[in-house]
Amino acid sequence: MNLKMSANDRAQLAGERGPAAQMAMRIIVRMAEICGADSLMDITGAHIDSALFQGEATLEFAERLAGLGAKVVVPTTLNVSGVDERGWREWATPPEWAEKARRQMVAYQSMGAAPTWTCAPYQTEWKPKFGQQIAWGESNAICFANSVIGARTERYPDLMDICAAITGRVPAVGLHLTENRAGQILMRLADVPRRAQEDDEFYPVLGHLIGRIAQDRIPVIEGLVVAPAEDQLKALCAATASSGAVALIHLVGVTPEAPTREAAFQNRSPERIVEVTMESLREARRELTTAEGEKLDLVVLGSPHFSLAEFKKLAPMLEGKRRHDNVQFLITSSRLMTELADKAGYIEPLEQFGGKLTVDTCILTTPMLHPEIKTLMTNSAKYAYYSPGLLNAQVVFGKLDDCVRSAVAGRVVRDESLWRE
Repeated sequence: MNLKMSANDRAQLAGERGPAAQMAMRIIVRMAEICGADSLMDITGAHIDSALFQGEATLEFAERLAGLGAKVVVPTTLNVSGVDERGWREWATPPEWAEKARRQMVAYQSMGAAPTWTCAPYQTEWKPKFGQQIAWGESNAICFANSVIGARTERYPDLMDICAAITGRVPAVGLHLTENRAGQILMRLADVPRRAQEDDEFYPVLGHLIGRIAQDRIPVIEGLVVAPAEDQLKALCAATASSGAVALIHLVGVTPEAPTREAAFQNRSPERIVEVTMESLREARRELTTAEGEKLDLVVLGSPHFSLAEFKKLAPMLEGKRRHDNVQFLITSSRLMTELADKAGYIEPLEQFGGKLTVDTCILTTPMLHPEIKTLMTNSAKYAYYSPGLLNAQVVFGKLDDCVRSAVAGRVVRDESLWRE
């Protein structure tokens, strides 16, 4: 292989920087060979999805690196863990699982990674900057970094992400390079009214549709007439990266690299043009609901993790109300956002409502739900997309206030006015 390596690369590969760096560099070099890279490049930050316990192999890998004295060399955040260390006993999490997930958390913290435990690292102090080269795991975070911030990361798989953080190096391929960031598919919003574009529900629905059509290609979205809020863009990226394998969306006028359609395509012609209509959006929304009838066991919010702004928005919706005895109400978030929300007074209304919080993890990544929970409702397209397969649960998708009203009523209640023909 004709891989160009620096003196530091060779030193790490030879074991001169210790056995952990040598192990990590061997993996980086092998992956560079598989990717067809001719050189490696520096990164200035990392986000580690590998911190999530997924079985004996992920735990063994983490503890082996930690045992070899591994240390990250760039600022590094940690994705959701496999357990809520503080509250797992309130749910159905097996003690053996909780202990192994905790051990994996300890291993990654020992390497010097920040214990953020969130799938939304872009809403922390470690948010990258435009043009910054990073190595991020977690699909929604990858899409958000590339599309909203304009930082540059490939779709890093588990185990490779921590190797990048330990070595500070990645193969110089893919979305790290300008020429590979050009749009491929043009998706034009056709007669989608401003009222729809201003609604929070529009963004996860649009994202689900984009991912289904684009798959692993780079879509360019034209026709937005509003400036989406950060949490709306978060929902869009999460949905797109769930129904598809999209790592970069060019939103014309929003994405830093896409002030115009021509800039988004780097003056190339689109491979395909798709009209996005209200009818296609209605169809995408219908796909996010798999349950039939009005029965409801759980309302769950926070995938990606609930932000401080979302806690602020939710709190007045809950004041003076109480959830129905037959419906549980759960928010998943990070410990940092939860602490900030508590200081701001947003947690007390949730507790008075009868809701619960799970921090540092989520229902998709830890076996916490009781078996009697068969139907859940959410405003998250990511939860809606994955829950039937991962949790064997049926899902109702609705906007935030639908979720609150349904929890109070004890049955599914949805406002369909935005989507009527």
